[in-house]
Amino acid sequence: MNQPDKEAVKSYLIELQERICSALAEVDGSAVFERDVWQREEGENLGGGGISRVLCEGAVIEQGGVNYSHVTGKSLPPSASAHRPELAGRRFEAMGLSLVIHPLNPYVPTSHANVRFFIAEQQDEIPVWWFGGGFDLTPYYGNEEDCRHWHSVARDACAPLEPDAYPRLKQWCDDYFYLKHRNEPRGIGGLFFDDLNEKGFDKCFAFMKSVGDHYLPAYLPIVTRRKNQAYGERQRDFQLYRRGRYVEFNLVYDRGTLFGLQSGGRTESILMSLPPLVKWRYAWRPDPGTEEAELYERYLKPRSWLSD
Repeated sequence: MNQPDKEAVKSYLIELQERICSALAEVDGSAVFERDVWQREEGENLGGGGISRVLCEGAVIEQGGVNYSHVTGKSLPPSASAHRPELAGRRFEAMGLSLVIHPLNPYVPTSHANVRFFIAEQQDEIPVWWFGGGFDLTPYYGNEEDCRHWHSVARDACAPLEPDAYPRLKQWCDDYFYLKHRNEPRGIGGLFFDDLNEKGFDKCFAFMKSVGDHYLPAYLPIVTRRKNQAYGERQRDFQLYRRGRYVEFNLVYDRGTLFGLQSGGRTESILMSLPPLVKWRYAWRPDPGTEEAELYERYLKPRSWLSD
């Protein structure tokens, strides 16, 4: 089937949201994801709505958001058309699921995942559609076992696309989640893809579903292993400092955040990706030989995690 099935995509994304929220609430054990259904009135450029699910002050998850959105607009914003200028000015329809989980324990990494579907239309022309998404991991204290597991599942998620997809999408993720002004990656990566529309709708949709379906198998074992690890004020302080890098990336570079803000999207849902607490320090450096220094020296480096 080459014609896009928007209803199938919508149904999958809503089901995935419920599945992820239920699993994460279970591993947290003390809090639930509140459900906020919102509808945007048709304005000058944007219409549609979504379902925002947010968990706050849990035993394991300090704050996490899992948001479904389905929006329409009269003109693609610059963040969506920058790489495809021929689509600028077209009407669009976009639906997706985006999540960011900020755990309380500094030894549990922050995780991010996103899967999305776009259609750009113009009168008397064939609609252009594409998929995008991926998932990446941001540890505060590095752990080889966790990193290898995360990338092993990322490799498995790429199987429906093509045999050699993982190395390419891993590199794409490393390049994308990079803070140029800091000259450092945001974390240890994962996989990232965009503008996917080759080989027909069915194959592309199957790959997007594979990415969405592999998020929980990638993340939950890490949370389960680390959530009860003892930590102190020093580890918590470093976690809050490193969260500042997350804020910098999301507000300066992230295309999803820019798309939402440029298109007049719902601010509360767009900025749910930011952590609840964060610190900045002027020109701070970790002491040599510490766990904090090891993060920079061993983990915030380009690595082939499955062959090292």
